[in-house]
Amino acid sequence: MELKIRRTSTIVEERFVEAGRDADLPLRKVAVVAIIENPYLGRYVEDLSPLINASPALGAQMAKPAMAAMAPYGVQSYGKGGLVGTAGEQEHANALLTTVFANPFRDAIGRADAWISSMTKVVAPGTPIDIPMNCIEDVYVRSHYDGMTLMLPDAPMPDEIALIFCLANRGRINARVGGMTYDEAVKRRKD
Repeated sequence: MELKIRRTSTIVEERFVEAGRDADLPLRKVAVVAIIENPYLGRYVEDLSPLINASPALGAQMAKPAMAAMAPYGVQSYGKGGLVGTAGEQEHANALLTTVFANPFRDAIGRADAWISSMTKVVAPGTPIDIPMNCIEDVYVRSHYDGMTLMLPDAPMPDEIALIFCLANRGRINARVGGMTYDEAVKRRKD
């Protein structure tokens, strides 16, 4: 199956101050979005493996602009999500967002092993979604529990699926709830 991409976008947010304190390193969050035509529109399909099998190529295509936007900093956390138009099913986004979709992002990052948080739902155009994010090294790095809220004003239309992958260059600004640090997670992975 070949997925029909209708449009893509890359959203970049940089945060320099939090709670009145300047960040030692700005927090850059990037979301790359692909709006595709839903091939299973308005009907139940038992076998969704064609979506799963088509998703790595889409992931590879989306990873390029995402990594370009993160190039000045590198990547320390990630998350993924999907919005399905009202004529589709939530399961359509879940089939597209499996591990094989995310592997091109992991390959581009070069060392991302941790489980990737995700969120999917069926929505009308313009419905916000919170994409949860966690550390690429270890899901238990508390400073990197974060997210990115997105609202796509004209998507997804009833016959579309919006796939989203988010990246960040660091944990939250002023994170101070303890637990494993990012550096400890990197060392643990190397040992």
